[in-house]
Amino acid sequence: MRSHEVSPAQKSLRPTHLKGSFGSSFGNGMGMEWEYLIPGKYNHKLRSCGLTTLDSSSGVNWESSIYRRNAIFFNGTVDAGLMELLNFMVADTFEVASCMGDDSRLLQNLQMTPESALLYLELPSSGLTADEVQHLKDTARQFLAARYKDITKFQDEVMGLPLAGIEAILSSDDLQVASEDAVYDFVLQWARSHYPKVEDRREIIRSRLGRLIRFPYMSSRKLKKVLTCNDFDHKLASKVVLEALLFKAEALHRKWDLATEESSTTNRRFIERAYKFRLVKVVELELPRQQCVVYLDLKREECANLFPSGRVCSQAFYLGRQGFFLYAQCDRNQQSSFHSFGLFVGMLENGKENFVVDYQFAARSKPTEEYISKYKGNYSFKGGKAAGHRNLFAIPWTSFMAEDSLYFINGILHLRAELTIRH
Repeated sequence: MRSHEVSPAQKSLRPTHLKGSFGSSFGNGMGMEWEYLIPGKYNHKLRSCGLTTLDSSSGVNWESSIYRRNAIFFNGTVDAGLMELLNFMVADTFEVASCMGDDSRLLQNLQMTPESALLYLELPSSGLTADEVQHLKDTARQFLAARYKDITKFQDEVMGLPLAGIEAILSSDDLQVASEDAVYDFVLQWARSHYPKVEDRREIIRSRLGRLIRFPYMSSRKLKKVLTCNDFDHKLASKVVLEALLFKAEALHRKWDLATEESSTTNRRFIERAYKFRLVKVVELELPRQQCVVYLDLKREECANLFPSGRVCSQAFYLGRQGFFLYAQCDRNQQSSFHSFGLFVGMLENGKENFVVDYQFAARSKPTEEYISKYKGNYSFKGGKAAGHRNLFAIPWTSFMAEDSLYFINGILHLRAELTIRH
């Protein structure tokens, strides 16, 4: 058989040329033209998809007389046509599985856009082409996760995405959000926008969206709201909150073990994202005075990255209904020019009341590895104000970060802040 003839085993699609680029925005009327060779008996199927055919009587010179040849042409807007094309590529009806590898690689080499990525996620999977389609879908998910990793920059755009796009974005470990509380709030906002009926919202959260929220990394304050949220199925809410509280109570090494166990699975609930603000553990006391004890752990590499003028902030915590936060920084002494480790407590800018607070900073230290008090003070806080110590350990930065430093235990700096409202 000559090389240009098409046998039954070669019923494949061969894209010969593409006008334009998938990198342009969709729906702009930009045309593209594809040519395929398939058996003529499928003409009626193609026409039902809106694709046109030219048989050999149209002047195309195919030499074989055994099989009737057809060339399929598409010219139209990219968004609608691409979906028809992709569905056609994976349709078992047309027996085109043998071409899927080449065509999926061609599509992956094209410049992807949010619109094309969403179209790829809609591709149906079937037996012989499942692996190739899955690879294409994975590429699309990675594209969407990378593009929208900071969802606050694309708030309106992300709110308009369909469910498949939201799942791709919220599944990412690299999602850049202030905290997991923000992910929870976003999920509720998106679900309420796309599923107005509360019954539908509960079902989509139960079956699809709930697993994307990493409840163990939410604040205790927000977890309380989950239990009373009308959008959550009561059994689901109780289950995820209990699981989150148990995780928070685990020792640090056990948390690492749980995260490691899940690193190779699709369930990522115990894996910490790239939060903009560091997690804290908070113990709240009401008697004899309103008080909270806040624990903040920083990795050695996080501290190293603070040099020469960096800062890392904790997530918010609350005392007397007012929000506070901790922040650590590499501080430079203007007179002596040496650097040191500083720790501060600040009140959120929306604070309207003045609070006189006694505060005390402590850190675990070798050899006992117990918390040792490092600084005490008091301050009249109001919104946006902060207080603390520029050189918490009374040593230069180089000594603080040295290999024999007293303050890093298994590579972790353990800090504690006690805040008490003064009456």
